[in-house]
Amino acid sequence: MATRVTNNAIPGETDYLFQGLRRLLAPNPSPMTYRGTNTYLVGTRDLAVIDPGPPDQAHLDAILGALNAEQRISHILVTHSHADHSPLAMALAQITGARVYGFGSSYTGRAAVMEGLPDLGGGEGRDETFLPDEMLRDGDVVRGSNWALEAIHTPGHMGNHLCFAWDAKRVVFTGDHVMGWATSMVSPPDGHLTDFMASLTKLQNRKGDKIYYPGHGDAIETPAERVDELLQHRRMREAQILDALSTPRTPQDLTRAIYTDVDEALWPAAERNVLAHLIDLTLRKIVRADGEISPTARFAKN
Repeated sequence: MATRVTNNAIPGETDYLFQGLRRLLAPNPSPMTYRGTNTYLVGTRDLAVIDPGPPDQAHLDAILGALNAEQRISHILVTHSHADHSPLAMALAQITGARVYGFGSSYTGRAAVMEGLPDLGGGEGRDETFLPDEMLRDGDVVRGSNWALEAIHTPGHMGNHLCFAWDAKRVVFTGDHVMGWATSMVSPPDGHLTDFMASLTKLQNRKGDKIYYPGHGDAIETPAERVDELLQHRRMREAQILDALSTPRTPQDLTRAIYTDVDEALWPAAERNVLAHLIDLTLRKIVRADGEISPTARFAKN
């Protein structure tokens, strides 16, 4: 197995990031996953695997092939249970005997307002079979032979989303909550913008974090600035939506009014984003729906 020191990962090769941390790139590139899912190996003897990735045999072989004779996988940690992050956890656990850690099933942590909303599709897909052996809550610490990772509950992209802080290294593994290459998808009913903004603020309030390692794309070396950018971006989009609500409109109407410079093929994803903002604005009593909140409801300012 080749080992390289680089920020441009290649599937099947192990990237050495620093002593005790390696990265493997899953071979699942797409518009939603960028170059693919990042799997991280933490430790030097008893290893934690963060986000094993999709059910891909080549990636499973790459993870197991990254171990030397003195190493074993002792823990499997999952940031959230979208289909590009968690499905390989079960196979890896069966082979290694390691236990799987996560917040809960794909429906754990989902906000009540999302109940009854249809699955709008178009996202990464939900791992319906995911159920961790050990359920983590905000502030729980998972310890290995020479590492300790603190779970930070960061719902928003998904209700069961966790980040993992390796405070000794001033590192946070951010899953899909904070990425550098794109803003995170917040697509109801999995995604909840009210929670997403609160989770960004939670990370913003942490002091001393030096680098973020996301679930997709390169490391974020200015994490505080990136969190600020994401908050500002969402506030900008909210202002655009409110400006466009001069008359009652559906999410589809608003998408066509706002995303005039975007290819129409991307409008369905943009419409899910608009709906996420409208749900958040409704909960904050800034707008109202004409009846039940739904993808086809008309919304107006209060």
